[in-house]
Amino acid sequence: MKTGISQWAFPGDMPAKSALALAKKIGFESFELCVGDEGPVLLNISEKEASALRVQADKAGIAITSVASGMGWKYPLSSPDPAVRQKGSEVIERMLQIARWVGADSVLVVPGVVTPEVSYDAALENALNTIQDLVPAAEQAQVCMAIENVWNKFLLSPVEMRDFVDQFESAHVGAFFDIGNVLLHGYPEQWISILGKRIRKVHAKDFRVSAGNLDGFVMLMEGDVNWPKVVAALQAVGYAGPLTAEYGPYPHSCETLLRHCHASLKSIIALAKS
Repeated sequence: MKTGISQWAFPGDMPAKSALALAKKIGFESFELCVGDEGPVLLNISEKEASALRVQADKAGIAITSVASGMGWKYPLSSPDPAVRQKGSEVIERMLQIARWVGADSVLVVPGVVTPEVSYDAALENALNTIQDLVPAAEQAQVCMAIENVWNKFLLSPVEMRDFVDQFESAHVGAFFDIGNVLLHGYPEQWISILGKRIRKVHAKDFRVSAGNLDGFVMLMEGDVNWPKVVAALQAVGYAGPLTAEYGPYPHSCETLLRHCHASLKSIIALAKS
C-alpha cells in the first residue's frame, strides 16, 4: 500500500501544480485531484493543462491516482428531476475525461442522496439507471467509476454496496471505500472483506464514535478505527493501492496537516505483515 493525499488537504487557492510539488516534498506517493465548478481544479480544465499536470507528476515520481469532486451532492444522481440527473451525469463524464488526461484510473462517484423528499427506493432506481447509462463512457475512457460510501443515508451496508456494484456487470464500476465513514453504523474491516476486489481506491480517515456527528472525524490513529484489522483485511483482499488521506487543511499550517497525515499513514502501512 502507498501513502496518498487528497487535494482537499491543500488551501483552495493553491494551484494544482504547487499542491503536487508540496505533496512530493512531504513524501506522498500518490495524489488525488479534486475538481469542481469553483475548483480547486476547474471542471473546464483543458487537455493541455491536465496533461501538463501528468507530466509534472511523472517527472516528480508521484502518481495522480484518482479524481474526486463534491458536485455529486449538488447534482445527485438520485434526484427525481431529470435535469439534475443529467447535470450530474455530465459532471462524471467530464471527470472521466480529466482522469484519462492526468493518468488516473478511477473517479469518485457519490451515488445519490436519500432525503425527506427522495425516498430510498426512488433514489436506488434513479442512481442505478443513471450510472448504468454512464458505463459506456467509463469503458471508453478506461477509467473506473468508484462509488463511495458517504453520509447520504443510502447504500448503508457492505452487502448492499456489493450488490449495487455487481448489478452493472462492468470492470469499470467499483467501490471507493472510505474507512472513517462507516464507523457510525459498521466496521471497516467487515466492509473490506465483503467488498473484496471491488475496492478500487481507499480514503483514509479516522472517527470517534462517541461524538456521533461531523465533530467525530479526527486525525488518523486518534479515533476508533481498528487499524491492524483494517490493514489485515486490505491485505487479505489483495489491495495494494494508495491509502488517500482525506482531510481539510489546518487553518494556520498546511504543511503541518500534511506531515501529520503522512506520518500516520506510514505507521498504518507498517502494520502490514510481510
